[in-house]
Amino acid sequence: MANESRPCPCGIGDRFDYEGCGQEVQVGHIKAYVCKPPAGTDKAVIVIHDIFGWQLPNTRYMADMLAANGYIAICPDFFAGREAWKPSDDWSKFDDWLKTRDARKINKEADAVLKYLKEQCGAKKLGVVGFCWGGVAVRHLMMTYPELKAGVSLYGLIKDSDDISNLLNPTFFIFAEKDEFIPLHQVTLLEQKLKKSCKVDFEVKIYPGQTHGFVHRRREDINPQDKPYIEEGRKDMINWLNKYI
Repeated sequence: MANESRPCPCGIGDRFDYEGCGQEVQVGHIKAYVCKPPAGTDKAVIVIHDIFGWQLPNTRYMADMLAANGYIAICPDFFAGREAWKPSDDWSKFDDWLKTRDARKINKEADAVLKYLKEQCGAKKLGVVGFCWGGVAVRHLMMTYPELKAGVSLYGLIKDSDDISNLLNPTFFIFAEKDEFIPLHQVTLLEQKLKKSCKVDFEVKIYPGQTHGFVHRRREDINPQDKPYIEEGRKDMINWLNKYI
C-alpha cells in the first residue's frame, strides 16, 4: 500500500489555472459549486472531490465539462467546512487527518445535495462521479441511494476487505495501470467480486500507462503522450452517464 512518507497517491499533478463557469451556493449545511448547462434539463450529476477539496480548479473543470454535456453539475464540500488537504501539509499526519473525513460517512451531506437538486434545480434523473477520495464515496453512495441511476468511480483506493457487490445501479470503475497505490491485483479482485455477485451493470477499465489522477489532474498540453487516455477516460465517463441517466 502507501509508503510511510507519502501515505496517499494524491500529488496535485497539474493544477489547472481555471476560474470556473459556475457559482458557489449554500446547500443546507454545506457549500457547493454549481454549473448548469445552457439549456434547461432535469438531469444532474454530483461531482465528488478528492482530498484537495471542492475548490480545486481541476474538479470544477470536470463539473463544467459535465454541464457542457447537458447536466446540472454540483460539486459539494463533502468535508463540510473542514480544511482540505494541502500538498504542503505534513504527510506524516495524513492518516489522522483522513480519520475525520471518512468517504463512507457522507450521508448527511448527500441528503442535503439530493434535496437541493430535486427542489431547487428540478432534477429528476441523477448520477454521481468521484475522484480518488471521491471514488470511494461513489462506491458508498451507489450502494445506499437507489435514486442515483449511474455512478463513475475514478481511481478510488481499494481495500481487499471492501464489499461492493450490493451496487443498486450501474457503476463504472476507472483505474490507471501505473497507479502505484492501487495494485492491479486489487482491481482484478474487485472485478471478480462484481462478476460473482453484482446484480446490476458494471464495468472495470484499466487505462494503459496511466498514473493516479490522470483523468482530472493531468493537462493534455503538458502530457501529450497521455492525451489520448485522458480524453478517453473523460469520454467514457460521460458515455456511461448518458447511457443510464
